[in-house]
Amino acid sequence: MSEQMVLRVLGSSAGGGFPQWNCNCANCAGVRAGEPGLTARTQSSVAWSRNGQDWLLFNASPDILTQLQRNPELQPARQLRDTGIAAVCLMDAQIDHVTGLLMLRERGQPLELWATPEVLGDIATGFPLLGMLGHYCGVNTHPLALDGSRLRWAFLPDAHARPLALSSKPPPYSPHRQAPRPGDNIGITLVNEATGHRVFYAPGLGHINGDVWQAMEAASVVLVDGTFWTGDEMIRAGLSQKHALDMGHLPMSGPGGMLEYLAQLPRSTRKVLIHINNTNPMLREGSPERKALDAAGVELALDGMDIRF
Repeated sequence: MSEQMVLRVLGSSAGGGFPQWNCNCANCAGVRAGEPGLTARTQSSVAWSRNGQDWLLFNASPDILTQLQRNPELQPARQLRDTGIAAVCLMDAQIDHVTGLLMLRERGQPLELWATPEVLGDIATGFPLLGMLGHYCGVNTHPLALDGSRLRWAFLPDAHARPLALSSKPPPYSPHRQAPRPGDNIGITLVNEATGHRVFYAPGLGHINGDVWQAMEAASVVLVDGTFWTGDEMIRAGLSQKHALDMGHLPMSGPGGMLEYLAQLPRSTRKVLIHINNTNPMLREGSPERKALDAAGVELALDGMDIRF
């Protein structure tokens, strides 16, 4: 078995996908028309494996069935009914990160689900997925502690993960939407103990505090929130009255933006953006925004991308 592990990007778009089903912005219209330089994306999710057959799924997007069809490694066909999804870890309770759990209901055994108590509470009440799945495969819940302790899974030998709380917002359906709690949204560091390499993954990131920055600095790869290019992107597009920070996302550009932070990381750090909104101009190859990313050595995640570490 190789010392390296793989993190597979199943989906790289923000909620709604790219193109979004009801959106006719220039990006969405362009990708439907087959314009060069625009690539369709499904809603964000990644999966982690050592042996290429047993996977830890991070977030279960509404596009999970399409993602499984495109990534047959996650359905290794070892028996009449099979799945490579050994467990699921939720980063938050957003609709675009949890709805896919319903698509996994035909499992032959309970779903092993890892999430913070805050997330488990939201999907037990405001959006009662746990109760619904209880009528099908059932769920074994594993509450995540945010105390710095290591998480281990038997199917990921010589590896561990460390989650940490992020400053962001719970979903709009949550009764805590306007009063965020630690645990509503997490980032996580994935560590390969054989190589010493680590990935910091945070698809929803509204603020970079000391703990988050320390995790980013220590990572070999940072796979982080690239939702919006500017703070007022949705307002300029005429699609919302909310700023990026109102929705729990740090914009890419401007003072204190994500690009400013990424520029401070070591040159050896691989920098990849995920959870990219359909309105983001950096989706278009050749755009000034994409050229700025290229010049900064920052990549855009793409469905099917493998990050080996």
